Amino acid sequence: MVTKEIQELFDQAQHIVFMTGAGVSTASGIPDYRSKGGLYTTSELDRPEYLLSHTCFETEPERQYRFMKENMYFPQAKPNIIHEKMAAFAKSGRARTITQNVDGLHTRLDPTVIEFHGSLYRVYAPIDHKTVPVTDYLTSMYRKSDHALLRPDITFYEEMPQHVEQAVATVAAADFLVVVGTSFQVYPFAGLINYAQNSAVKISVNMEHINTTAPIKQIIGDATEFFSEIHLR
Repeated sequence: MVTKEIQELFDQAQHIVFMTGAGVSTASGIPDYRSKGGLYTTSELDRPEYLLSHTCFETEPERQYRFMKENMYFPQAKPNIIHEKMAAFAKSGRARTITQNVDGLHTRLDPTVIEFHGSLYRVYAPIDHKTVPVTDYLTSMYRKSDHALLRPDITFYEEMPQHVEQAVATVAAADFLVVVGTSFQVYPFAGLINYAQNSAVKISVNMEHINTTAPIKQIIGDATEFFSEIHLR
């Protein structure tokens, strides 16, 4: 999958920005969202967009909690080769990752990752914003001490994403933008690409074509294979 020309792009770039989605974590055993058979396309699940909304948190928190606990938490999952290679590029000082993923796998290896939609593994009580261990949350959606309602620090539908200005500035500084494992259907994340410089090289690595008006070279295939072939020099 990785041609000489693509490897040269990685070798020459000084400000690589990886933009990642759920497809990055499928090799770690975490289901995708919008691809065939993904979480959002499984017929027995009732409108995940609603179940992951701020409205649902306000009106049916027990139902939302049950949905997230049963479908989104995979505490035994481990980072795969994609996370590892991206973290290695970040450690070299030549890359930064912005992710839609809320599974926390990127940040296990790279604390500089911008978690655009937050993390399931940071949990707090909205009443006072004090955090609790995720293990407590997976036992009960209420805080032990005072029965305060808990929630994960993720962006529900109807809420603003996290670190937007930081993400925009990071993309604007990129000389090489690499979109990986995302259908690019969720905004404003997908809109970040519009802040890239015209001179920045842009590629995507995904199992299917992504819909974007930005000029981008699309590589269709398995991202784990792609990143297994990429060398950090």
